[in-house]
Amino acid sequence: MGERNGEAQWLSDEEMTVWRSYIVSTLMLRQRLHRELVDQRDVSLIDYEVLVCLSAADGGAMRMTELATMLGSTKSRLSHQIGRMEAAGLVRRLRQFGDRRGVAAQLTEEGARLLERSAPVHVDGVRAHFVNLLTDQEQQIMGRAFSRVLAHLSELAD
Repeated sequence: MGERNGEAQWLSDEEMTVWRSYIVSTLMLRQRLHRELVDQRDVSLIDYEVLVCLSAADGGAMRMTELATMLGSTKSRLSHQIGRMEAAGLVRRLRQFGDRRGVAAQLTEEGARLLERSAPVHVDGVRAHFVNLLTDQEQQIMGRAFSRVLAHLSELAD
């Protein structure tokens, strides 16, 4: 894969520019969104993302393994995060009925209120630092391209 004659197929200058721009801009965007959420609503970006995932799930609850996959996290890292969020009253852990090993995280009323207060800050940031910088055509192209990347990586994870 990606090798010719046993050697890596190095990125061209153009490919390297695209790759580095993607990596650095994504990192900087996440840092900016995190800073805005912390400064304005005292919630981290990753905690906000957990709240969003849980709010979209049936009954506001999701299996920890599924949540970890959606967040691109490990079960161990997510378990520590959920523990902190549980101590803050934002989520609760539930045993899955009929599954001795299954644990789910569920959104609490306090978590739902924090999400409701934080969502406008997040969406304003996403618009200001990403969406509004792209033309409609660029958004469509990026949507198709990254849907393809996501599908590929999801297949590898199965």
